[in-house]
Amino acid sequence: MTVSYPDPKDFTYADVGATRDEGFCPPGFHPMNVRTRLGEGEEVFRRASEAVLTWEMHRALGVGIDAGADRAAPGVDVTVTLAGMIKAPCRVVWTVEEPRRAGWAYGTLPGHPETGEESFVVDRTGDGTVWLTVNAFSRGAKWYAKAGGPATRGFQHAYARRCGTVLRNLATPGGELP
Repeated sequence: MTVSYPDPKDFTYADVGATRDEGFCPPGFHPMNVRTRLGEGEEVFRRASEAVLTWEMHRALGVGIDAGADRAAPGVDVTVTLAGMIKAPCRVVWTVEEPRRAGWAYGTLPGHPETGEESFVVDRTGDGTVWLTVNAFSRGAKWYAKAGGPATRGFQHAYARRCGTVLRNLATPGGELP
């Protein structure tokens, strides 16, 4: 089942839901697409999907997660806390739960250091390989994110790669966190 977007009026950008199309990046934003192989088979897909949909992957990353629900759903507010002090308020804009694809995207709300959207989608290809794709478009909103320029984007890429590493371990039966 695929579920659509909440009311876009509160978001800090216009193209709410645009991460559903991995190739789209609104003008003036920086694109990001990081794909990580997680393993193979139905059990890896199931475990990875649950870890993404229930915030387990994010919690295992070591970031603070304050979510309005135990599971991602459109309209659920989520605040990610980085380094114990940087608060990043977001709202889930879409979710997908299909036999070979599961995940969600959130968009930035006022107070977030960036403006834009990021999705976390697990998919199982025809040969049984399971992947995590982190897709985003963003630009700095607060002074420190703007001043960081390429370093801020580098951090975002490193975070996306870390999501893949952590999720691979969560999805592997008997796996341990790195």
